[in-house]
Amino acid sequence: MEIIFCLIAYLLGSIPTAVWTGKLKYGIDVREHGSKNAGATNTFRVLGKKPGVFVLSVDILKGSLATMLPLLFLSDSDYIIQLQISCAFLAILGHLFPVFAGFRGGKGVATSLGVIIGIQPIAAGICLVVFLIVFLLSRFVSLGAIVTAFTFPFVLKFIIQTDSVWLMSFGVLVSSLVIIAHRKNIQRLLRGEESKMNFSRK
Repeated sequence: MEIIFCLIAYLLGSIPTAVWTGKLKYGIDVREHGSKNAGATNTFRVLGKKPGVFVLSVDILKGSLATMLPLLFLSDSDYIIQLQISCAFLAILGHLFPVFAGFRGGKGVATSLGVIIGIQPIAAGICLVVFLIVFLLSRFVSLGAIVTAFTFPFVLKFIIQTDSVWLMSFGVLVSSLVIIAHRKNIQRLLRGEESKMNFSRK
C-alpha cells in the first residue's frame, strides 16, 4: 500500500500542467520560450494571466492531493505523517522531473506550497504571506520563492514549534530542493539580470 501511495504521489507531481496547457491550447511548449521553465511563472510570462492562474492552481492542487491521499485510507497518526512526507517529496520530485514530459519540469514552488498545505496548512499560510511581501516589494517571483523556502524550516521550528524530527527534516529538504532549483535565478539576481514579473503584458 505504501508503494502505491508513493507511486501515485510521483505521478501526480509529474503532471506537466504548464507543458500540456501550452501545447494543447496554444500549440506552444513553454519550455522553449521565456525562462524555458515548465512552471506557473513562465506560463504567466509566455501565455498570459488566465493560463498562468490555471497552471498555478493545478500545480498547488496536485501537491495537496499527493499528501492528503494517505489520510483517506490510514488512521495511525504517527505513521501517516511519515508517509505524507514521503509522498510530498515524491510529488515535488515528479514536478521537477516529470515522467510525462521527458523529465524536464518546473522548479517546484507551487507544488511545494501544495504539499505544505496538505501537511501543515498554518505554515503554508505563513509562507504565502512571506512570499507575497517579498514579491510585492521586489517584483521578483524567484526572490520571493527563495526567501520563502529559506524561511520555511524556521517557521516550523519557531512559529509552529514542531518537535517532529520528520517534519523538520521535511522542511529542510523542501527548502533545499527549491533553493537548488533556483540556483540560476540566484546567479541572475546577483548580476542584476533577473526579470521582474509584469502582469500587464497580456
